Amino acid sequence: QVQLQESGPGLVKPSQTLSLTCTVSGGSITTNYYYWSWVRQPPGKGLEWIGHIAYSGSTYYSPSLKSRTSISRDTSKKQFTLHLNSVTPEDTGMYYCARWAPIGGWTYDYWGQGTQVTVSS
Repeated sequence: QVQLQESGPGLVKPSQTLSLTCTVSGGSITTNYYYWSWVRQPPGKGLEWIGHIAYSGSTYYSPSLKSRTSISRDTSKKQFTLHLNSVTPEDTGMYYCARWAPIGGWTYDYWGQGTQVTVSS
């Protein structure tokens, strides 16, 4: 059973960098052909894909966030980390890590419980 757990600060000041880490258990982040994703949900809005890092280490980002986003990984710790810089209050919301898998097409089959991030001075 794969489990994902987000960790990181719940409060970030405007213009700073938000860094969140997802720790994976019960599986490897280098196993073909899974993609390890970050998704967020602003208050009162739908889910927004931020980006993901592939089993190969390749990264892909939402065009609207690409200029401020990077995702890295530590395979020995089975962790992947989101860095979102120059945050504003519009970056406030629940942040989730998830696995995107080629199952029945493509689907998010495992999710972390989510972590609340508030951007405020």
